[in-house]
Amino acid sequence: MNHKPSLTKERLLDEAKRFCEVFSLGNQTALIGVTDGKAVGTYVEHQFTEYLSRRYTLSVGNSAKGIDLPGKDIMTDIKVTSVTQPQSSCPFVDARQKIYGLGYNLLIFVYEKFDTEDSCTLHFTNCTYIDKTLTADYTTTKRLLEMLDDDANKEDIIAFLHDRNVPGDEITYSKLADEILTVRPKQGYLTISNALQWRLQYSRVIALDNRVPGVNNYVW
Repeated sequence: MNHKPSLTKERLLDEAKRFCEVFSLGNQTALIGVTDGKAVGTYVEHQFTEYLSRRYTLSVGNSAKGIDLPGKDIMTDIKVTSVTQPQSSCPFVDARQKIYGLGYNLLIFVYEKFDTEDSCTLHFTNCTYIDKTLTADYTTTKRLLEMLDDDANKEDIIAFLHDRNVPGDEITYSKLADEILTVRPKQGYLTISNALQWRLQYSRVIALDNRVPGVNNYVW
């Protein structure tokens, strides 16, 4: 019986890079003429999770419910986005995510799509991994850290949360302000826009070029 090794974070990063290189060489006929970015993303996610499943023992989630790779040592959601506008949505859980991160890692595939009548090629321009500790909103955390360094009090932080339109009511703001004063946030690197779902924008993390530990970038 062929025993498959367990998937680790290090193996995930190596396999993501290898998958990009192999997948970019193939003719993805199922995607010829497909312009819906969500359909392209779902296709790539399924191809990648199947690729991993053939090689490793891993837990695979339902992309419609929860994260794609929910194993306790992996805890990573897969995002696939076009290079023309590298962004996607994710479920809104609570306002804390904007300040303390999403609660899971992100693996982002950024592609260019080239179609002819009988072929479709997806060329991956970037593959970026973001550790969950760095998935908060860049501007919100940057300003909060500056305020903490300037000895801001609870009322200052509540006023800032109001100004930033962080989702929540007065009770939410009061609890968040207490937590921020007790547990210093880490600098985040996503741009998270408010909506019914969080809107995640990846241009900043793609441009980091491996200068921040916890953000791994592969570029082709």
